[in-house]
Amino acid sequence: MFRAERYPNLLVGLEVSDDAAVYRVSDEVAVVQTVDFFTPVVDDPYDYGAIAAANAMSDVYAMGGEVVLALNICGFPPELPPEIVGEILRGGAEKIAEAGGALAGGHTIDAKEPTYGLAVMGLVHPDRVWTKGGARPGDALVLTKPLGVGLVTTALKGGVADPAHVAEAVTSMQRLNREAACLIGQIGANACTDVTGFALLGHACEMAQKGGVRLRLFFDKLPFVAGAVEYADQWLFPAGTCNNENAYKQAVSFDGGFAEEMQQLLFTPETSGGLLAAVSSDRLDALLDLFADTEHPCWVVGEVVEGEGIEVV
Repeated sequence: MFRAERYPNLLVGLEVSDDAAVYRVSDEVAVVQTVDFFTPVVDDPYDYGAIAAANAMSDVYAMGGEVVLALNICGFPPELPPEIVGEILRGGAEKIAEAGGALAGGHTIDAKEPTYGLAVMGLVHPDRVWTKGGARPGDALVLTKPLGVGLVTTALKGGVADPAHVAEAVTSMQRLNREAACLIGQIGANACTDVTGFALLGHACEMAQKGGVRLRLFFDKLPFVAGAVEYADQWLFPAGTCNNENAYKQAVSFDGGFAEEMQQLLFTPETSGGLLAAVSSDRLDALLDLFADTEHPCWVVGEVVEGEGIEVV
């Protein structure tokens, strides 16, 4: 049975339920370890590989680390043409290279449908590890990527997505969270996570629970990729939306008479989403200046208050 006291160097592990595991190897270095993989969310094999790789590496950035090593995790149907497999792997390899990491092999099995992702190792200073806990009343909540890619990819699977909407969503999903993490690191975050499969509200609930605080989200400040609201109005939600709603709805309150489809939108899974960070209010202007100077998107989407759960206003 796992007991934290047996592993004093395991700084973040099973008892914390965070984005990645963190293991201290010296006073100056800790290893960040994570793994993620999924079936295709877009049609183009190169884009699929790049998105899956960016998504897998995101957990390292959510912990404040840098990617140093990755291993491919592959499941491909035997009849899948080699050139398609090659494009998936090329997409992943080029994202790893962009992250400054080394791709050092991996493992492949036969599967009924393509499955691709990475096991990723990163490094971080033991004293500068970010976790989901730590948000404090008075903190501002910032988000570094727009929401709604899950609606766009669902519309794509249904054959009704506007190609321009798909292109914007793909660009967002392929963008590494490396630069955003670096900018936030210059100011410091009290808590951080990345917005992925549990949707904005699910990951926000985890931050609130771990920090013993309440997160207030401003709906009119939330950014969305083009098409997301339109597809939500058409009720093109993936199955994961209901799963997230059932898991987290008891901790979420909506004020202001939001339409049901707008509520559902915030429960919809994201793929390779941005960082959601709690930042001290006295450091917020400096952080926004850093993002503006580099022309990297960043939105102030809420605040941390006393209490528990999530409030959408």
